[in-house]
Amino acid sequence: MAAPPAASSRDRSRVPMHVRLLLRAIQARDRARLGRLQRDHPGVRIDPRASSNLAVASWTLGPAARVEIGADVVTERDPRRLRIAVGEGAELVVGDRTWLRTEVERVQIVVYPGARIEIGPEGFMNGCLLSAKSTVRLGFRVWIGPGSRVYDSDQHDLDADHPESTEPVQIGDYSWVASDVTVLKGVEIGGHCVVGTRSLVSRPIPPHSLAYGSPAARRGPIGDRSSVLP
Repeated sequence: MAAPPAASSRDRSRVPMHVRLLLRAIQARDRARLGRLQRDHPGVRIDPRASSNLAVASWTLGPAARVEIGADVVTERDPRRLRIAVGEGAELVVGDRTWLRTEVERVQIVVYPGARIEIGPEGFMNGCLLSAKSTVRLGFRVWIGPGSRVYDSDQHDLDADHPESTEPVQIGDYSWVASDVTVLKGVEIGGHCVVGTRSLVSRPIPPHSLAYGSPAARRGPIGDRSSVLP
């Protein structure tokens, strides 16, 4: 995944010294806040190379919640546009070099008690919602677009005779779920897939598929996406 470009030494030299000192102070304060978060919640491990901007996220952590944030995970410094809620005994893993992009819409990651969400390395979560009551697993370099939602459960009982049902969701390596897509419980999207805007994914999609519609269905082939960057 192509992270936001780092400033060159020439660019940094154009920034007034007082501004650079202020930015360093903000970053130091944010690092201290992340340190306190990890001390208060021993199950939280944030790689020191991850963005200090994670400090301004909205964190809700239940007892025995486990969170692992990998190296070079980045997000914008936009207070509370990133929401991370991990319930009692639940687990969240965010792989190295993942971008939790909040510029367009909020990113919300909700892991209910006892559930697990895994975002593979080089993921691109762009203004989306991930919700797990069982398991949601995203592979290597998976993109989820603005307004898209991934659910592994009905979220509520349907009626007195039909209780809420939960089934794991898996999205394979190098797949792109575009904007305003809803992925429902029990779905497996194969690797190297593209799911078109405003689709409703309620059944499995085989690898290397272009899929769209409501319900989403395979409409054509997709080649190797391993060299494609956001």
